[in-house]
Amino acid sequence: MSRTRGLSRLLDTALDRAVVPGYSRIGFVVRRKSWATDDPAPAALAGKVAMVTGANSGIGKSTAEGLARLGATVLLAVRNAQRGEQARKDIVANVPGADVRVEVCDISNLADVANFAANLMARFDSVDVLVHNAGLMPPTRTETSEGHEVALATHVLGPVLLTERLAPVLCAAGGARVIFVSSGGMYTQKLRAYDPEFRHGAYKGAVAYSRTKRMQVAITPYLADRFAQQHISVHSMHPGWADTPGVADSLPAFERIMGPILRTAAEGADTAVWLAATQPEPPTGQFWHDRRIRPAHYLPVTQESAADLERFLRFCTTATETM
Repeated sequence: MSRTRGLSRLLDTALDRAVVPGYSRIGFVVRRKSWATDDPAPAALAGKVAMVTGANSGIGKSTAEGLARLGATVLLAVRNAQRGEQARKDIVANVPGADVRVEVCDISNLADVANFAANLMARFDSVDVLVHNAGLMPPTRTETSEGHEVALATHVLGPVLLTERLAPVLCAAGGARVIFVSSGGMYTQKLRAYDPEFRHGAYKGAVAYSRTKRMQVAITPYLADRFAQQHISVHSMHPGWADTPGVADSLPAFERIMGPILRTAAEGADTAVWLAATQPEPPTGQFWHDRRIRPAHYLPVTQESAADLERFLRFCTTATETM
């Protein structure tokens, strides 16, 4: 048995380092064979409340459906109420009897996030799972009405503020799990603590996306330590390469070439759902892919210094503390 596990770990690592097979559907199918006894219990989230941002399509919608299948009351945090309602109908059609509700919030707008959190805490005594999935890949540099680069606001500042403001209800039921849906693209970037708003250099949407996904992974251990005494665990993960509307819209050439081996949205969402529901609780502060802890860095050049991390954390605090 130990020899089999050892071979399985070697294969898993080989797939991960090779990138294309590991991130594609090939990696998911191969690894899935070793998860037979690793799936969450059928009603693992019964009686619990789970919220997913950016839940009207793609991985967010599939994550919400996966949580609903495990018995959670699921809150779809979306910008567009009409699209959120359609997602709700789709999920309930696939999971009859599921309790799925639409909540409207623009995660990129910090004032909206603060108001949303206050309203939510007035209506819910506890939130057990918070999945930060909302994402975008802007074609040109765009600022929010509050002056923040929109990818940074959506992927980092909004989620950090929402987590901070919801902390009282996240720990109210004895603990909660917070999950950042990052991207394997973050491996190509280092933490740009000196230019988090991407004001310098030629702006590229894919680079801005990957930079902010690196920020999510960098901030995960800090938030895990910050909330440990409140029994709130914080995780980040990447879904691999999944065939979603976001990929088709933002990376059409990639989607066209890689389409045959892209994961389904549900396969991309699998690790987020697993992190939300598996027992015993996974160790906090880690970066995950396909239900296993992965290195935060593969290249020495992407390593951030303690000073860079401290500078970035100060920036996040300054940007969110006055809301």
